[in-house]
Amino acid sequence: MSKERISGSEALMRSLEHEGVKTIFGYPGGAIMPVFDALYDHRDKLNHILVRHEQGAAHAAQGFARVSGEVGVCLVTSGPGATNTITGVADAMIDSTPIVVIAGQVGAGLLGTDAFQEVDLVGITQPISKWSYQIRRAEDVAWAVSRAFYIARSGRPGPVVLDFAKNAQIDMTDFEPMKVDFIRSYDPDPETNPKALAEAVALINESKKPLVLVGQGVELGNAQQELRAFVEKADIPCGCTLLGLSALPTSHPLNKGMLGMHGNLGPNVKTNECDVLIAVGMRFDDRVTGKLETYAKQAKVIHLDIDPSEIGKNVPVDVPVLGDCKRTLALLTELIQSNTHTEWINSFASYEETEYTRVIEKEIHPSSGPLNMGEVVRAVSEATENKAILVTDVGQNQMMACRYFKYSQNRSVVTSGGMGTMGFCLPAAIGATFGAPQRTVCAFMGDGGLQMTMQELGTIMEQKAPVKIILLNNNYLGNVRQWQAMFFNRRYSFTPMMNPDYKQIASAYGIPFRRVAEREDLNEAIREMLTTDGPFFLEACVIEEGNVLPMTPPGSSVNYMMLDLDC
Repeated sequence: MSKERISGSEALMRSLEHEGVKTIFGYPGGAIMPVFDALYDHRDKLNHILVRHEQGAAHAAQGFARVSGEVGVCLVTSGPGATNTITGVADAMIDSTPIVVIAGQVGAGLLGTDAFQEVDLVGITQPISKWSYQIRRAEDVAWAVSRAFYIARSGRPGPVVLDFAKNAQIDMTDFEPMKVDFIRSYDPDPETNPKALAEAVALINESKKPLVLVGQGVELGNAQQELRAFVEKADIPCGCTLLGLSALPTSHPLNKGMLGMHGNLGPNVKTNECDVLIAVGMRFDDRVTGKLETYAKQAKVIHLDIDPSEIGKNVPVDVPVLGDCKRTLALLTELIQSNTHTEWINSFASYEETEYTRVIEKEIHPSSGPLNMGEVVRAVSEATENKAILVTDVGQNQMMACRYFKYSQNRSVVTSGGMGTMGFCLPAAIGATFGAPQRTVCAFMGDGGLQMTMQELGTIMEQKAPVKIILLNNNYLGNVRQWQAMFFNRRYSFTPMMNPDYKQIASAYGIPFRRVAEREDLNEAIREMLTTDGPFFLEACVIEEGNVLPMTPPGSSVNYMMLDLDC
């Protein structure tokens, strides 16, 4: 059977379709124009979303990937078009998000000549991607695309960058779709050591005060049911990382809340009291561990992870259990004994009561004064019956949203964890509406982060993407202001914000808008937002100098959490 002879650009389109791609986020330009010309004939199968900035394309691809479990794709031109995606690539790398960035490049004959809009994209992105490759020949397109998607989605997921030379886009090739499912020296699912399993089982069976740390690896590995079966059989309380918050429903009796600097009091304190610490698909980030020298020194540590480079990287591990946690959790569940830890679990109650009385109740049920961030977040969550997808920006809005939103479904948290990228929220929320079109997407952001990628309101306008924008407006770069208040004697150096009239901005983009400043108007404003078809912009005017509590100060032990701030 003879192969069809087509251009490299057409080969890219067919290869993307062969990988099951249906949505692309992108922005055209000179060096990628042949690809966009080929895309014109594939619009019935490949839905291209025109963003307003290439950074928005990368973040939208991330949002799409995080809620759908598929690989997000963005398509941009060379030079500044490609470099504008770099923040998204780095963000996807540290948060293990599978995206493929396809960028145009000057022709192979011009490489190294400083041609117009030439940049060494492979050299730039190699340290911040799983794989970065330059396609110089049309005959390499099918192989490169298949390999890119295999690497992006397998093992610990992550970003892949394809640098597509213009001559390879135009030249002709004999096309046949490929399916790469093996790469020598690349082991995406390492074999689990039976001895390690046995050691882990013995520690779990003998433990009196075990604690499970639930990371995003549970979501990435689709191991939510395996996690529940494991913790329920062993009767072990859980703390969740920022990106692992929706792996276990908020209402589950073994879910004791969020770990980390602004997490819940109970799981943080108990980290330094447990006798066995079982980490599942998490990387012991510094915001989770606090001071490493005092972190869980009393505990035996079992670490379940698919990436061997994470084992022992930050925290010494007694028993490493390598492999996909969907498999390793199931193996552990089969081997462990049924158990009860009633006294240990009940010991969390006093911390929960303390935190509720001194922090949570004041935040979500204030007696007077301006609106609080937490009360707005909780009201939105409850109005969606805790079924919505939460997308956040970075800063106080992020911590408040993740603390006070509730989760009843998997893959419900989309936020920039490791990179902490301001401007992430708006484009990521757009991507989430395409990745999970049947779900409500609530995008919480601050006035600082919104203005970093506010041009993507144009994408929302054009696509009618049903993003429910909730701007928690305190007229400050709030998180930096809180640290300035705590550690820099209230010297608010360039953190107050002069903000535009967001009502006029929303009107310019044809997005329904409402501003709420009074407590008695909040629920009605939320109802209007959620019952309005398509996008909506809700500006909540919140207390200007509110603080996120509890808080473990930088350099402090994880079990030391400040519940009050006199600042």
